[in-house]
Amino acid sequence: MQEPGHPVHAPIPGLGLRSIKTALAATLTALLYLFLPGRNPTFACIGAVFGMGSDMENSCLSGGNRFFGTIVGGFIGLALYAAEHFFFPEGNYLFRLPLLFLGVILLIVVVGLCKWPGGVQPGGVVLSIILFNTPPHHISYAIDRMIDTGVGVLIALAVNYLLPRQRLVRWLHLDPSVEETEAMK
Repeated sequence: MQEPGHPVHAPIPGLGLRSIKTALAATLTALLYLFLPGRNPTFACIGAVFGMGSDMENSCLSGGNRFFGTIVGGFIGLALYAAEHFFFPEGNYLFRLPLLFLGVILLIVVVGLCKWPGGVQPGGVVLSIILFNTPPHHISYAIDRMIDTGVGVLIALAVNYLLPRQRLVRWLHLDPSVEETEAMK
């Protein structure tokens, strides 16, 4: 008889039900983007990976951090990018350095005021991408990244909602006590 709490499947380090759901959410996100011509699924897939938690509560927290941070970092990045190009229409790398410093401080203050400190890291990522890796159409680029992140997070939340751990354990017969209970019925 299988010991309680030990999976029936072959142990693969780090691979569990959450891993499977994370991979499924990222894959479903990329599949959706197949039907959105001209759209790149990268940030949506990142949102799906960041949005997957061990349960719905953790998914909401992880996904919320990612989405909230992306929105705040995106808008701060847009404002700073506009400021740089107001003074330097062709851009100026050295001018971006104090803007980055100011942007990170603003990001930390805003997420702190909103009592959402988990938004600092994803917000900092988006802020840096906008300042240092933005194509000429920066406004649409930044907004697209915000939307893409939201799409990925929503798909991760949907996967976690539709496939809670208890349901997967039952469907995949990973808990021998479930099998024994079913057999006794």
